[in-house]
Amino acid sequence: MISSITGELRGVDPNESRARLRVGPVLCEVLVPAFDLAELQQSIGREITLHTILDLEGDPTRGNLQPRLIGFLRDDDRKFFNLFTTVKGIGPKTALRALTVPVGQIAQAIEQKDSRFLLRLSGIGKRTAELIIAELAGKAGKFAGSGGAMAHAAPVKTRNQPEEDALAVLMQLGERRLDAEHLLDRAKQETPSLQTTDAILREMLRLRTVRG
Repeated sequence: MISSITGELRGVDPNESRARLRVGPVLCEVLVPAFDLAELQQSIGREITLHTILDLEGDPTRGNLQPRLIGFLRDDDRKFFNLFTTVKGIGPKTALRALTVPVGQIAQAIEQKDSRFLLRLSGIGKRTAELIIAELAGKAGKFAGSGGAMAHAAPVKTRNQPEEDALAVLMQLGERRLDAEHLLDRAKQETPSLQTTDAILREMLRLRTVRG
């Protein structure tokens, strides 16, 4: 079992949430959570350690298993990931996609039974949010303290209901939560008078088309 790797960070792909580490003569590709991307991008060229999980994707009965390394900057984040994937219906891919904000914030939302916060996570619907709270409330508290990942937590942006509704539509169209948030921020910056869901969504879709 590969529990951690240490090497020179050679690059980060934010679109695929991947990092590349040079470990001796080997260049390793590691899947990373979105909330670590900014910190990783500032560490390119430096030696770092990622706390890892070896995931086998595929159907073992057909012999087509594909090994993948999933890595975290902090060991507590890896431990939370292992806990998170014990929830029925949340596999490694779903869990990794959902970690768009620091683990401490997610753990705190679970302990506070804040399903609305969990719905902001990419790929998490109402039923899944309810399952997360039902299965993990009382177990996630040790990850919600002021140390560890919470020390690196960025302030959570407050969104009103029209903004949340517009974000939800973009995510249904395949946009990642993080990218949809960026489009919303740009829309509000360029047109501060936006108030209704329809108006916000139209501007976000326009910016999305321009971006593409």
